[in-house]
Amino acid sequence: MKELSSVKVAIVGASGYSGEELVRLLLGHPHADLVAVTSRQYAGRTVAEIFPRFASHPKARELKFSEPNATDLAKQAQIVFLALPHGVATEYAVPLNEQGCRVIDLSADFRLRSASVYQDFYAHEHPAPELLTKAIYGLPEVYREQIKNALLIASPGCYPTSILLPVIPLLHAGIIKSEGIIADSMSGVSGAGRKADLAYLFCECNESVRPYGVPKHRHLSEIEQELSIAADREVTIQFTPHLIPVNRGILTTLYLAPAKHFQAGAEMTALAETISRCYSNVYANEPFVRVLEGGALPDTKNVVGTNVIEIAWRLDPRTGRLIVMSAEDNVVKGASGQAVQSMNIACGFPETAGLI
Repeated sequence: MKELSSVKVAIVGASGYSGEELVRLLLGHPHADLVAVTSRQYAGRTVAEIFPRFASHPKARELKFSEPNATDLAKQAQIVFLALPHGVATEYAVPLNEQGCRVIDLSADFRLRSASVYQDFYAHEHPAPELLTKAIYGLPEVYREQIKNALLIASPGCYPTSILLPVIPLLHAGIIKSEGIIADSMSGVSGAGRKADLAYLFCECNESVRPYGVPKHRHLSEIEQELSIAADREVTIQFTPHLIPVNRGILTTLYLAPAKHFQAGAEMTALAETISRCYSNVYANEPFVRVLEGGALPDTKNVVGTNVIEIAWRLDPRTGRLIVMSAEDNVVKGASGQAVQSMNIACGFPETAGLI
């Protein structure tokens, strides 16, 4: 696609947490002109009214929420972000694509390549299965070249991002086995979306840590899909998500089996050097992946509000396992920031534009 100096953008579903974060990022983006934001609930009201923290921005005082209409949006914008629930995004993605808009979808509607897998995990038939093979999975560090020419980009889920970026390089390099992968993740409450639900009220979440979505969380579908591609064989993992009483952030701990058994001493040293070299080769020049050295470990406080994912690892000679940990902001690197990163790649902008 031809590189652009600037681009007109719109957000469908701009009143949710991911939508609000898109508003923040795009208002400050040096190459993006935010021309439309939609919300049935707030139609007719300005961005500044609904999100007072943006009130100092002239655009926020002028731009009003509107009812979502694909035909109108296609006339206004070149790129449309869909910050909608799964099953709803397709209603807009199809007509927007047909009218020449590039669509970046933050829902799960186009992340899977198989309509049957989608139905298995989301409990209804996919409304546009013919588009599943055309959509590009928007994980920039893995699919950068494909994103450049994509007209439909399926931005990954927050949990998958925290698992795939640490694990894919190890699978590609044959350092770990594809069997027996265990992932434990903890997420802030914003991961549930901006909605009134008893389970997410302050008194229900505060001073509470609980698992949910066990044993078959919906994100497993895209996690296993992408790990299977990386391993070139079918991969099934054990994944347990937990809700923790913070607003934002995901911390994931992965338990992996090295391809070769190791013991403390020379074998462990050699494996450690191999792992370190693997991550360095893959991520040394990635602006949003921070592989920690020495005794440092991932911490959500260091990534909240940023598009960065932190990764660290340890070898445990006692159990023979490799432990890999990651931390990210579920609303930025796990959603809106990653979507803007994909936009930058697709438009030929500096990849860090609007994200540093």
